Amino acid sequence: MTAPLQPGPASHNYFSQRLRLHYVDWGNEGAPPLLLVHGGRDHCRNWDWVAEALRHDYHVIAPDLRGHGDSQWMVGGTYDPMDFVYDIAQLIHQKNLAPLRIMAHSFGGNICLRYTGIYPENVSKIIAIEGLGPSPKMLEERLNKPIDERLRGWLEEIRKLSSRQPRRYASIEEAFKRMQGENPHLSPERARHLTIHGVNQNEDGTYSWKFDNYVRAFSPHGFNPEESAELWSRITCPTLLVYGSESWASNPEKDGRIRHFQNARVESFEGAGHWVHHDKLEEFLKLARDFLKD
Repeated sequence: MTAPLQPGPASHNYFSQRLRLHYVDWGNEGAPPLLLVHGGRDHCRNWDWVAEALRHDYHVIAPDLRGHGDSQWMVGGTYDPMDFVYDIAQLIHQKNLAPLRIMAHSFGGNICLRYTGIYPENVSKIIAIEGLGPSPKMLEERLNKPIDERLRGWLEEIRKLSSRQPRRYASIEEAFKRMQGENPHLSPERARHLTIHGVNQNEDGTYSWKFDNYVRAFSPHGFNPEESAELWSRITCPTLLVYGSESWASNPEKDGRIRHFQNARVESFEGAGHWVHHDKLEEFLKLARDFLKD
């Protein structure tokens, strides 16, 4: 006898700074809330395999960040990291989710660690997958440039992005092949799922990624290492920092950033790249379940 299909998540919207932002809710509202936050140029459905595994134990909510997925793009402004922090704060506030557990990836991890440092009483546990942002070496190189040079570079990047048109793919199959090329660890099934939920069909029948190209431009003031370290030091809840051995990201145990946390540990996964929760799903889920439980 075939097992009944589990219903997928329900789509909802909320508003932050007059933007209509999207999130999916996996139900089970009586359970402890768990917020899943994706990284840059990604979307909320990248968490589907994690959400499906954890939905019976938690009330799982996964937002699309502004400029990503099915959330609105900004008009007449830049994508400053603190705007993303505000969006997360608004979702938690409007839905009365605190205290809650958080799991976040890459840029999503960065903004959620900031949120947790601002409101440590609101977060009971947090998992950040490669979420500390640029390595100390990268930040030093960036900050060693004179301020006028940094700002000029940012202005020129924005100007270039203003003329950059979203890439158009003739078919979902073509976009799917591009997705596979971004992460060789992805199975064809997962790559296709991420592609289907990550593209919109254009009026001419072609397909383009949902994210706004302007999210590629990082604010010249967006990653202040002293401010980040101060916020990390305010986090009181158990903190799990996850890294892939084959990723570009710098391991905080090796670069020293772990010292800024009160109650954190680092777990590294062999054979995984930047998307540990895709590359080593079963191993990651086992670690996450053990860490998140009371």
